[in-house]
Parts: sequence; C-alpha cells; structure tokens
Amino acid sequence: MHISAVAFGMTDWAHVEQTEHKGESGLAYWRTRQFGNIRVRMVEYTPGYRADHWCAKGHILLCMVGELHTELEDGRRFTLKPGMSYQVGDNAESHRSYTAVGAKLFIVD
Repeated sequence: MHISAVAFGMTDWAHVEQTEHKGESGLAYWRTRQFGNIRVRMVEYTPGYRADHWCAKGHILLCMVGELHTELEDGRRFTLKPGMSYQVGDNAESHRSYTAVGAKLFIVD
C-alpha cells in the first residue's frame, strides 16, 4: 500500500454518514471515508448477518466488538474475536463472512 497526498486529519466516526447494505441475511451498516485510493470503514453487522457474495477485494480488518466468522472459498474457516484481525490481498483468496451475534469492524481496503 502506498499512501500519498493525504494530509493529517482526524475522523469522528459518529459523525460520518451511515449507509445500509443488505446481506443474504441481516444488515451491514457502513461509515466510510475515502483517502485517495484507500477506503476506510467502520462496519457494524447485525446478529445473523451473512454476506451475499464471495469477495475478492483485499482488506485489513480488525474486529472491535462481537464475533466474525470468515469462510474462504476453499472451505477453510476462521473466527475473529475482539482485538483480532485478518489481512488478505486483492484477488488472493475469495472470502465471505457471517456473524451470529453481530460484530463491529474497522476495515481498510
């Protein structure tokens, strides 16, 4: 990742507009900031959320609250709890996530 032409700044996530995204089940609420070609998000998944697609986008993802289960297309499964993160590159390993209890995430992609 190369970060350039981004001046120092602060984000109060409570004041960033929230958008709603439906999953196969449940909802995701995104608060998104864009810094050049880098997208930074605070994402909240409702209990029972399941992604409606396999994602090939690269991410660095930190679980802040709740529990997130991520499945790779090859069948491997991983669970993130608060304080745990994962990273995956663009087009490296398609993945999708779900949560039974809900989760709050910080994502950079």
